[in-house]
Amino acid sequence: MTALYIVIIVIVSLWLLYLLAIMPRLSHRKARKDFLGVYYAHRGLHDNASAAPENSLEAFKKAVKEGYGIELDVQTSKDGVPVVFHDFTLDRICNKPGKVCDYTWQELKEFKLCESKETIPKFEDVLKLVNGKVPLIVELKVEWMDLTVCPAVDNLLKGYKGLYCIESFNPLVLLWYRRYGNNVVRGQLSDGFVKSGEFKGFLHMILQNLMVNWMTKPDFVAYNHKYASVPARRLCRSLYKNMAVAWTIRSQEELDAARDKFDIFIFDSFIPDKCKN
Repeated sequence: MTALYIVIIVIVSLWLLYLLAIMPRLSHRKARKDFLGVYYAHRGLHDNASAAPENSLEAFKKAVKEGYGIELDVQTSKDGVPVVFHDFTLDRICNKPGKVCDYTWQELKEFKLCESKETIPKFEDVLKLVNGKVPLIVELKVEWMDLTVCPAVDNLLKGYKGLYCIESFNPLVLLWYRRYGNNVVRGQLSDGFVKSGEFKGFLHMILQNLMVNWMTKPDFVAYNHKYASVPARRLCRSLYKNMAVAWTIRSQEELDAARDKFDIFIFDSFIPDKCKN
């Protein structure tokens, strides 16, 4: 029986450690509520075959006009200017070689987006355009450990009067905000890396299962809606009442299927039925 008790104690201890590891921030709940009740247009209300491609000023204008919140991506140029662009590389959207961080802002602003007349916008100009009319989900793009985008973006947002939150796949970004901007609503982005076939090592397993929440203390978890059944994500919402964000919803059918699993929805490639939100 002694051996059985030891096994039980070990199992219970491991379970408690797991629950502690995935525990998000339990306070700051009031600040999260302001983001509910609106759909968020993924990279703006865009169509890459139109005059309003992703992460363009025109796509953001359209989202504001229709009353949608906006999800967008920010990284820094070679000379430290925060710009709105999703990929680390330029080839898919601008048909140019190299990465965003290889070029200065003066160089980047000459690149056209997806055959349109739109160019890569400065984050500062996007903030001026939106001007608090709709809420923003700002994803900070940090490939490894260079966190210079965090203070650069935070300096701009300190003077911004509209509603915004930040999110990132990189937990170091959340750590930075926990230390220097703890009042800002922050979210951990994640995916079913193992299930989706994108598994590249131990770090992806840790991120899929939200095992650094104890350290980063996110206010919300933004997860690929296709992998809503991942236990850590479900526990964060059900046990800890953490706000759950779904990315990226691409049809009304996907939206309807995700309603009872998430609280906020980032959409792309269709127009949601507003009556159901």
